[in-house]
Amino acid sequence: MIARKHRFHGYGSLRYVYQHGRTVRGSMTSLKFAPNTRRTSYRLAVVVSKKVNKSAVVRNRIRRRFYEVVRRHEAEILKPYDMVLTVFSDQMATISAAELEQSVLDQLRQARII
Repeated sequence: MIARKHRFHGYGSLRYVYQHGRTVRGSMTSLKFAPNTRRTSYRLAVVVSKKVNKSAVVRNRIRRRFYEVVRRHEAEILKPYDMVLTVFSDQMATISAAELEQSVLDQLRQARII
């Protein structure tokens, strides 16, 4: 799990990213991001809809897996960004850790965040 300072608090901050952020789309995920000059570190939210999987256990597992990948590479994040990772497929719960990490890192590189 990422530290509390790297999480969003309140809906207003997410709304800013959705309205003003840029998007990098992958096959099973989407990364929406916006630079945040008011902060010294990044913030991340992982959104997994009930449409992906009805089970809260599975949705939370997907979230934890994404948070762990970003936490391991947080030193590589160049500037303070607000990021929202949206998951579209329940395959993310069963995909191997190496494939998941590669997918997330590819999107972060496309967005020039790392």
